[in-house]
Amino acid sequence: MKILVTGASGLLGSSFAIKFASRHEIHSVYNKHDPPAGIPVKLDLTEFDVLDEVFGNIRPDAVLHAAALTDVDLCEREKELAMKVNYDVTARLASLSKKHNAFMVYVSTDYVFDGTKGLYTEDDEPNPINHYGYSKLKGEEATERIAEQSCIARASVIYGPRPSAGKVNFALWLMEKLRRRERVNALIDQHISPTLSSDLAEMLGEVIQRKLTGIYHLSDATRVSRYEFAQKLCDVFGLDSSLLNSARMKDMNWTARRPMDSSLDVSKATRTLSAKPLNIGDALSRLKEELGS
Repeated sequence: MKILVTGASGLLGSSFAIKFASRHEIHSVYNKHDPPAGIPVKLDLTEFDVLDEVFGNIRPDAVLHAAALTDVDLCEREKELAMKVNYDVTARLASLSKKHNAFMVYVSTDYVFDGTKGLYTEDDEPNPINHYGYSKLKGEEATERIAEQSCIARASVIYGPRPSAGKVNFALWLMEKLRRRERVNALIDQHISPTLSSDLAEMLGEVIQRKLTGIYHLSDATRVSRYEFAQKLCDVFGLDSSLLNSARMKDMNWTARRPMDSSLDVSKATRTLSAKPLNIGDALSRLKEELGS
């Protein structure tokens, strides 16, 4: 297949390109940081005339739209920018996918939920409490409304073995701090479904191959607090968990509110996919293997 991947220098996009570049023709769209795999396509997605031309030249069979403005506090401060990147670009890609008969996968987030319930299913009603979640929800709605063949794939706190697009993910940040013997504040009252990037990439590859439509929660399978995640990471990597400080959300100096429990129920993905969501032990063991290689 010919697959256009946006955000191909980011954590998920790069994981997908690395995993599938030998099996498919991957066109890796990036803006500032060179992608590690696939055919590089330097492009500012907000320049719609150029995007239209590039899309028309490539004519992909499928689009994996992994690019987004994910800085939650920046989205709160720069609402117009958040909507431009997370909604306007998504709507344009959905329109191009429809025009060129491409299957579109839009990578969304657990932050479309308000966090009052946890273990959200695909049938639960979104209710974002910050502008990042709102802008991503609007991207979901644009994908559903415009693209004729599409899947919305929600994930939660994606982590993996390499810094990507100039950013260090939560797991690598934790390991770096703990290996330097620095104390780390980890939240005991925010629950998530941490997602290993390579596992998410495998699941997305199957979604694209089978053209599965609708909404899928594609996080990994374990609901944990950020503190519990840090503890489990210490266990697997032999780090000192006594360096972890219990922290609470009310103590954080955030601009935007965060959901307290945005964990995702992955029963649908577990039933449907051959590539299953991993439990946290298996995911961290795989991360250790990936870092070793």
